[in-house]
Amino acid sequence: MTISGKHLSRRTLLRGVGATVALPVLDAMRPAFAAPNRMAGYEPRRLAFLYVPNGVIMPDWTPTKEGKDFELTRILAPLRDFREDLLVLSGLTQNNGRALGDGPGDHARAASSFLTGVHPRKTSGADIQLGVSVDQVAASKIGADTRVASLELGTEPGQLAGNCDSGYSCAYSNSVSWRSSTTPNPPEINPREVFERLFGRADRSSNRQERERRQAYRRSILDFVAEDSKALAKTLGPSDKAKVDEYLTAVRDIERRIESAEGSDEFVPTLDRPAGIPTLFAEHTRLMCDLMAVAFQADATRVATFMLGREGSNRTYREIDVPNAHHQMTHHRGDKEKIEDITKINVHHVEQLAYFLKRLSEIEEGDSNLLKQSIVVYGSGISDGNRHAHHDLPVLVAGHGGRTLKTGRHERFPEETPLNNLYLSLLGRAGVPTETLGDGTGELEGLSGV
Repeated sequence: MTISGKHLSRRTLLRGVGATVALPVLDAMRPAFAAPNRMAGYEPRRLAFLYVPNGVIMPDWTPTKEGKDFELTRILAPLRDFREDLLVLSGLTQNNGRALGDGPGDHARAASSFLTGVHPRKTSGADIQLGVSVDQVAASKIGADTRVASLELGTEPGQLAGNCDSGYSCAYSNSVSWRSSTTPNPPEINPREVFERLFGRADRSSNRQERERRQAYRRSILDFVAEDSKALAKTLGPSDKAKVDEYLTAVRDIERRIESAEGSDEFVPTLDRPAGIPTLFAEHTRLMCDLMAVAFQADATRVATFMLGREGSNRTYREIDVPNAHHQMTHHRGDKEKIEDITKINVHHVEQLAYFLKRLSEIEEGDSNLLKQSIVVYGSGISDGNRHAHHDLPVLVAGHGGRTLKTGRHERFPEETPLNNLYLSLLGRAGVPTETLGDGTGELEGLSGV
């Protein structure tokens, strides 16, 4: 732990054997933000990209009215508490998700092009080729400022080799984050591994040994940084003490939930569940959302992607009375029962987004909160799953990007507007101005309002 003069360094860490715990932004760190290259009171932007597979039932997603008078449709209804924090965007297209002469394989193209705007090379071999995704463009510029350059999360196991969709490599269906044109970032689905990455020692060769030692003695990771924590408390004012206590309580709560999942012997019929993965989809997803929120709070990372399901997912959702496989139902051919079940899944997914936004809104940072400082993109690379459409995609942005976005609106853009134009617009607001990305042609107008 480093205390400089009467204030803390922004990089202050609580340290212990096999553990390091970053701290949230505290009042005692304020002088650190007054560096010559920063505005006084500047808080870093966070970027999160949440992907849902197989498209949505568009009539129950798209508001009929535009502007501030838009209505929350059935699928968007779980976001009622965050209506003024939303930009619902219609008319955006990911053209490189289309066949463009390559025949079947829409699911592989949907996931791989969603954050890249690049058409994947059709191959099931090792010669995969795509492009750099928007999250990694951001991570390459601001990742050096944090302990972890970016987080890539998921909820379903997937493979990176072999044929998963009509001759396309599984790497395309199972990853939305791409570090380079040939290197996907596979999502981590085990919350324990994410927790250890955030709070375990950077030397991962010792993590397993230290984890086993902690588990053997039933000790929290916070026990290993207790000495630093007590020393820190003596230097803080009442407000900062409360912030640290709240943050460490959240870390411990996540740890307990992971331990609970590891101790569960319940059989999961549709998913091989490694240790640390909760049984129910919502429990798993919310644990991952909490990990993202805590990582943002501690400024351990500023960039995250989260695949709520791999593209083409055939997960079942018995907990919401949908026992049939998701992807298979999306080829509904107008079957009203299937459309109803898909809509239930769409609503359930948005409920998880609402949970994440609530977590961000509850975390204070300076005179603001993490939701106001963040930019959260939620959407799918397919609109109509029955037709495998890649135009007029279901996309929304939540958060205010440090007051750079005018929210509480439904904006409709001209048909065939590249989705990557949205990303070019958001990168600038995150402090990473970028001129080109995939098939983007320029920034969108209207995100800042009138």
